[in-house]
Amino acid sequence: MNGAYDIDVWGLVLALGMVAAAAIISELMHMGIGRTLMWSACRALVQLCAMGFIISYVIRSNSVWMVFALMTVMLIAAVQIVMSRAHGIPKGLAGPIFLSLVITMLLMLALVTELIVRPHPWYAPQLVVPLTGMLLGNTVTALAVGLSRFYESMEERRDEVDMMLALGASPWEAARPSIVSSIRLGLLPTTASLASSGIVTIPGMMAGQVIAGGDPLNAAKYQFVVFGAIAALTLLADGLIMVMVYRTCFTSDDQYRPPEERRPGSFLNR
Repeated sequence: MNGAYDIDVWGLVLALGMVAAAAIISELMHMGIGRTLMWSACRALVQLCAMGFIISYVIRSNSVWMVFALMTVMLIAAVQIVMSRAHGIPKGLAGPIFLSLVITMLLMLALVTELIVRPHPWYAPQLVVPLTGMLLGNTVTALAVGLSRFYESMEERRDEVDMMLALGASPWEAARPSIVSSIRLGLLPTTASLASSGIVTIPGMMAGQVIAGGDPLNAAKYQFVVFGAIAALTLLADGLIMVMVYRTCFTSDDQYRPPEERRPGSFLNR
């Protein structure tokens, strides 16, 4: 296979110029997103290059502690992103979100590294760090969408929930339709990607390996493993976080708690 095709500084400038052209067009059309688009592109360029330097350093160090330190930073950032993207959620959910991500991430990474890829050493930075980023990127979006949908659905079903509770249903039974709806919505991007991959699109990881000179068939295998891990992780993380937070919608007396009365730590009420 041919080697990788390097991109020089002028290539990055040209890519940024394409975004600038799109931003200018959006401003001419009075869409109001030109500055946001340009700022996001510049921030992405800086963040990606910085992450490239960091990953290079971690790979050269080949230290398990450096790998876990970087994963911890990524997890903390993921929690912050979920909290900022999710709408209509009560405060104080950072702990449950972090816990759900840690549990599910460690489980998926253990399965992929120990049972499927089996790298040497087991914490191989060139595998674990990119895999963590891909899994978190998809899960963060699913959690934000799922949490937003759950609390929106619970408010829409307020009368139905009150009636179910009055008829003797448990809080879990009353919240279950909203939980199912939120998990389904969170899984939609993943199922859409699975359905279109290989026919409509060549996913990022597979395309990246092929461009870098890797074997296309091996790249396809890696991509499928990643998709499988993303699907499982999304479902597990969404399900776990719902189990942990659905009680925020109920009082200790199993009555519906309106949004203005939900407070930090209410998910601990039993």
